[in-house]
Amino acid sequence: MRTTISFKRGMVFLAVLWLAAVCGGSTAAAAPRHPFSVDDMLAMDRISDPQVSPDAAHVAFVVRQTDLEANRGRTDLWLVSTDGTSLRRLTSHVESDSNPRWAPDGKALWFVSSRSGSSQIWKIRVDGGEAEQVTDEPLDVANLIASPDGKSLAYTMEVFPGSTPQETKEKLDEIEQRQASGRIYEKLVVRHWDTWKDGRRAHLFVRPASGAAVDVMRDMDADTPSVPFGGPEEITFTPDSKGVVFSARNVGRKEAWSTDFDLYFAPADGAQAPRCLTEDNEAWDTHPVFSPDGKTLAYLAMSRPGYESDQFRIVLRRWPQGPKRVLAESWDRSPSAICWSADGKRIYARATNTGHRSLFSIDLKNGSVLTVVKHGAVHALAAAGDRIVYSLSTLRSPAELYAVSPARDRRAAVVTKLTDINADKLAAARMGEYEQFNFLGWNDEIVYGYVVKPADFKPGKKYPVAFLIHGGPQGSFGNSFHYRWNPQAYAGAGYAAVMIDFHGSTGYGQAFCDSIRGDWGGKPLVDLQKGLAAALQRYPWLDGDRVGALGASFGGYMINWIAGNWPDRFRCLINHDGNIDERMAWFDTEELWFPEWDHGGTPWENPDGYEKHNPVNFVKNWKTPMLVIHGGQDFRVVDTQGLGTFNALQRRGIPSKLLYFPDENHWVLKPHNSILWHETVIGWLDRWVKP
Repeated sequence: MRTTISFKRGMVFLAVLWLAAVCGGSTAAAAPRHPFSVDDMLAMDRISDPQVSPDAAHVAFVVRQTDLEANRGRTDLWLVSTDGTSLRRLTSHVESDSNPRWAPDGKALWFVSSRSGSSQIWKIRVDGGEAEQVTDEPLDVANLIASPDGKSLAYTMEVFPGSTPQETKEKLDEIEQRQASGRIYEKLVVRHWDTWKDGRRAHLFVRPASGAAVDVMRDMDADTPSVPFGGPEEITFTPDSKGVVFSARNVGRKEAWSTDFDLYFAPADGAQAPRCLTEDNEAWDTHPVFSPDGKTLAYLAMSRPGYESDQFRIVLRRWPQGPKRVLAESWDRSPSAICWSADGKRIYARATNTGHRSLFSIDLKNGSVLTVVKHGAVHALAAAGDRIVYSLSTLRSPAELYAVSPARDRRAAVVTKLTDINADKLAAARMGEYEQFNFLGWNDEIVYGYVVKPADFKPGKKYPVAFLIHGGPQGSFGNSFHYRWNPQAYAGAGYAAVMIDFHGSTGYGQAFCDSIRGDWGGKPLVDLQKGLAAALQRYPWLDGDRVGALGASFGGYMINWIAGNWPDRFRCLINHDGNIDERMAWFDTEELWFPEWDHGGTPWENPDGYEKHNPVNFVKNWKTPMLVIHGGQDFRVVDTQGLGTFNALQRRGIPSKLLYFPDENHWVLKPHNSILWHETVIGWLDRWVKP
């Protein structure tokens, strides 16, 4: 019944917003504004993957809309001029269109679509007309890129190493017909993120203008891009279009505890096996990007093996066989995306930065770094002549496209907003104002946080507090619009939200990030304690007697740790996908390098590293009511951790509730599951915190 009600409510809500959009905003202006809720969050159009045309005049991008009836998201291609005019929708098929890539003449786009019943490459002219199917592979294709000369396409398919796509399809059909369902494994990884492994690998194929696609990784027992979060940014054609460079982890049986991703070069015709370009580095190498003149390869590289959250540095290598150097080596930020300026004199980089995800310009000659866009969260970037196109969100707005003409000195950059597709939806919702603050945390070091006011804030009134704890632990609750942990959902429900970027968070220098190795329950807990106290002192409208704490992943671990080590502070707790037993979590999880780095080895090599801050050892102190949430397809923090937490709560007689999603992974992605999640979470807070 709850799901049916949510569906009807959501459909009416989306219909009102659609009327507002088609009526030019008049309906939104006439209708009463309402507090922000999960319905608003799901209704927002999500922009991604901006691709600038060869003449730098247009941007193709992807827009995702929520289809509540189908309980999924749907994506289409849109276009806008780089001056912010001529916004239009290019595709409108009921199936999803994504991953646009320009033809060299700028007259057409290749893209990936499921409109034929499987994911294949299609092509459409930007001046109109019907899309035409380009590939008809026996398997789904993904991660499309186009060669500089436009004569070849590259994309990935999941194949059994050494087998063709057709042979793989035949083998899968044969497996499907077997009466026995068992699988036999002789090495790790057995399952990953949310998928049981069956021996297939994501291989890179190059398809010439005429002829069949060639697997340039044919015998490699490795994936490109990295699974599960990597994309086309980990693959590129060489400037002469005769080869490809890609990132892959080809480490044999060490895969589960290795972060040794390397860059490989392979000829486009597959005549030779891939050649490793970064064999001297046993840490992570990725994101290859060639300079406009084709003479330099830039990429991102870590230096410490086995550490996912080590600092990425920008490496420049003269192509093809020249020396390499680190650009701006003293810059204490970790870029996650890079692109070249049109003149090849600078590299633009996106990096987490003191509670924001900022855009930087780095001079190749002297390594000087300028902050181009500081506030908000830059999600994607692409060069557009002498400007940079990027998407940006904030705590009060989902991502929209912008273009910036970076200043060559310390003067302010000139920013142009290219899209405003969520304007009517934002106008319909009352949201909370936000502010960043800082305080002296562990060891009197400066720590940052955010506070978000309730949507209908009134001076002189005290408000209950939702104390949000981020995951990672090497993560950040920064100035961005989140689609799972959005503080505006709590602001709309009458809560103030407080978020602390404790020691271990990203964007505050690598030493700050590294500092919690072996100290999960130490520095972060001190920062959370001092951060909440600082917020209560700074903002007297926060009601310190009515506070609930909630978090996911490491945030869920911290909820269990708080239950035993800060047991009298909160009215209630909410734990999503959090560990109760760190020792057993090593045996449960799939990426072993993660606990081995943070806890200093394996459980038998360093048992104290797992027991020192293990929540299971303090269950005897638990007393606070707790809501436990877990996904059945979560292979990172396995569901037995959540079930074990609920067992302990029930056995101790502590008021508790379990929300279990058998079809979700470490995240909650399906729209109706998201609605149920928010109803249950806010209902739990209302029960214990609001009175």
